[in-house]
Amino acid sequence: MNQVLIFKTSVNAQKHVQQVAALFKSIKLIKQWSFDLDDCDRVLRVVSLNIRPEMIENLLRTEGIYCEQMEYEL
Repeated sequence: MNQVLIFKTSVNAQKHVQQVAALFKSIKLIKQWSFDLDDCDRVLRVVSLNIRPEMIENLLRTEGIYCEQMEYEL
């Protein structure tokens, strides 16, 4: 079953988006992802199959990108 995860990030440039694309390309559990760079939290939305939010946070932090899961309600 797909899950949707929402993260606050420090991504503010296309080069960061390309960094994330390179990271996520090898992760089969991530089905879809996108950034909203116009939002003040520079939101990253990830659709995945049972991936732990901590894995995404840690992966981005290794690249020097701040990433923290946000709470949200549908």
